[in-house]
Amino acid sequence: METTNLYIKNMVCNRCIKVVNEELNNLGFRILSIELGKVEIENNLDNSSIVAIKKMLIDNGFELIGSKKSQIIDKIKTTIIELIHHQKEKEEHVNISDFLSKEIGYDYSYLSNSFSSVEGITIEKYIINQKIEKVKELLVYDELSLNEISYQLGYSSVQHLSNQFKKITGLSPSHFKKVKEIKRKPLDEV
Repeated sequence: METTNLYIKNMVCNRCIKVVNEELNNLGFRILSIELGKVEIENNLDNSSIVAIKKMLIDNGFELIGSKKSQIIDKIKTTIIELIHHQKEKEEHVNISDFLSKEIGYDYSYLSNSFSSVEGITIEKYIINQKIEKVKELLVYDELSLNEISYQLGYSSVQHLSNQFKKITGLSPSHFKKVKEIKRKPLDEV
């Protein structure tokens, strides 16, 4: 059986997986596995199939990733998003550099240099931006205290979270909760 792996940019949530799954099925492809940023299909692709897939992805806000470096960058992003936004049970005190190296299979210094050269920010800054978006989400839901949010996202203290939040948003977490018109960013725009 011939298979092809497709690496897809901006595929960052379960809704994205559902859309790509449905669209590829509509195009007649048999999906063997699908996860954030990656789809394995049964077919070998000819040029017309690739053109059809690229068009479908663009029409739905996604993009086919070609180069190995782009695939690695996208894997870094999806791994961080999964860790911060989608895991219910988090390991306590995860060392991000070790975690990324293990998950992606490359030395962290290579991952860090590649990410910075392509994205223009460090992995650490990207992680902070993702954490702040998660804090915004949790503040809007208003189910957890700031202390619980701080603990859940691995901050050393509420003060550390508050300082980072204010530095990124310009607002304190408590002021953010009061201002209802501030919108959160989609994960692929963080």
